[in-house]
Amino acid sequence: MSAKVLIIDDDRGLCELLQDYLQGEGFYVDTAHTGPVGLDMALDREFDVILLDVMLPQLDGFEVLKALRARKMTPVIMLTAKGDDFDRIFGLELGADDYIPKPFNHRELLARIKAITRRVAHLLHTTTSPRFECHELALDLSSRTASIKGIPLPLTGTEYEMLHQLMKSAGQTVTKQTLSQAVLGRPLAPYDRSVDMHVSNVRKKIAVHSAHTYIKTLRGSGYIFLKA
Repeated sequence: MSAKVLIIDDDRGLCELLQDYLQGEGFYVDTAHTGPVGLDMALDREFDVILLDVMLPQLDGFEVLKALRARKMTPVIMLTAKGDDFDRIFGLELGADDYIPKPFNHRELLARIKAITRRVAHLLHTTTSPRFECHELALDLSSRTASIKGIPLPLTGTEYEMLHQLMKSAGQTVTKQTLSQAVLGRPLAPYDRSVDMHVSNVRKKIAVHSAHTYIKTLRGSGYIFLKA
């Protein structure tokens, strides 16, 4: 079954180009050109990936993402202005799964989309142990959900997989490069803070319910999930 992509961007020409390109690669593609229309489509229908522009009329991309994350965890790739670090970091803090600066190479965008769809497909068909537990934190691989003290954690797909990668290597150092390749499907570029922001988001969501330290930063190296 073809993966479904929603493009939310007010540049109609770009939407048409991307729609033609992605359909040629076997994807089902819908488009929206304003924030409110895009948000309604994202909430009312099921998509595998959403491409979300930051600069949108009526409701900007950040507002769309915030409203979406209050109800759904559909993977989102933000389309940001080239060199605008604030947009990228803020988008990741709000729960975006990835970002790509404009103008971008269509093949790079395709690689980002495929990385997300492959990750989800792999997790849905995993044959490994269905559950990881440590202290009060639990990760259910069959439902792709996390909980702490029995309370569900509202993790995005990327945050979930970051936590999964760390928990399955508990007690061992996991480098940022390893996390970027395994979760985002690409090498970690210089000054790219994507991994840091996703791990930070996981920590914040855990901290709402527990003061226990689960993830330790190893400066200049990566992270380690503490066994106890």
